[in-house]
Amino acid sequence: MTNKISIMDTTLRDGSYAVDFSFTCSDTSIICKELEDSGLNYIEIGHGVGLSASKKGYGKSFQTDEQYMISAETTLKRAKYGMFCIPDIAELKDVELAAKHNMGFIRIGTNVTDIRSSKEFIKTAKDCGMFVTANFMKSYVLSPEQFAKKVSLSEKFGADLVYLVDSAGGLFAEDIHRYYAAIRNITDIPLGFHGHDNLGMAVSNSVEAVRVGFDFVDTSLQGLGRSSGNAATEILVAALLKLGYDLDIDFLKLLDIGQKYIQPLITSNGKMPLDIVAGFADFHSSYMHYIQKYSAKYRANPALLIIGICKVDKVDLNEQTLDALAKSLRNTEDIFLGKYNFNKYIGREQEVVDGNNK
Repeated sequence: MTNKISIMDTTLRDGSYAVDFSFTCSDTSIICKELEDSGLNYIEIGHGVGLSASKKGYGKSFQTDEQYMISAETTLKRAKYGMFCIPDIAELKDVELAAKHNMGFIRIGTNVTDIRSSKEFIKTAKDCGMFVTANFMKSYVLSPEQFAKKVSLSEKFGADLVYLVDSAGGLFAEDIHRYYAAIRNITDIPLGFHGHDNLGMAVSNSVEAVRVGFDFVDTSLQGLGRSSGNAATEILVAALLKLGYDLDIDFLKLLDIGQKYIQPLITSNGKMPLDIVAGFADFHSSYMHYIQKYSAKYRANPALLIIGICKVDKVDLNEQTLDALAKSLRNTEDIFLGKYNFNKYIGREQEVVDGNNK
């Protein structure tokens, strides 16, 4: 096949969640060079939550944003490097600093329900000459038609590319088709797909995104990333090459990079049950510590709590609401979900919320 697809490797950014944001400047330089030598053109680096996240209390990274920038800037000769940027956390001056270090692209991430907060960041980044992607976190909370309208809004703001983001790893191939068709009814803006692997669908969904017409797909070496991780760079590249796509990427070299630098960092075995539940319920894993807190408080089954809270709100998490739901699930922590019908224990979420608000 002659149609081109761009692979964006996010190992050094999304993968940082899995290593407690501990990538060093040396790690950044070495992996950036190896990825560039393998044929990758887009490499994302920095704190998993993005610019200014470390100093705003979202987990202390080993290096500063600027140190990561310098490491990539002085290493890469051809490939572009970029970082993530969440408007409520980052500041406009962070974007300007990135431009001074020749950052090639920036990813403006907002909840899909809060696209307007990206406007000034997109404008500033474009004024600085950057390639700008608008990443719609928790994309699945909107219908394809609603989502498409938001895409059109980002395009008006000046974004070069808009991402469908499966933050909880719960989408399927038919969902990819539905979102793509709805978007193409409105605009021809280039599209990207970022998939998580909570239900084991990250690679297959990414392949489907390429087949249907998406221009960019995200990956990470060994699938390293938040929650159940991402589509593995090595596997997706191998699959696309086998299907006949012209990638100009050395996937055998990618195997070596993943084995040498990333496999030693992977400490978990198998799939964590609550990550799978998150994919089932469309739950964003950044809230998992709240689930643990209130599950412990009431001995509430955390799986039931995740499913229940997502029936109330899949975008934000209200602690008062979670407390009420956990209380209603008191002493259910020993329930074996394969034996019991969990529908017996959930389905009254709105009643609990309404009662709590009286």
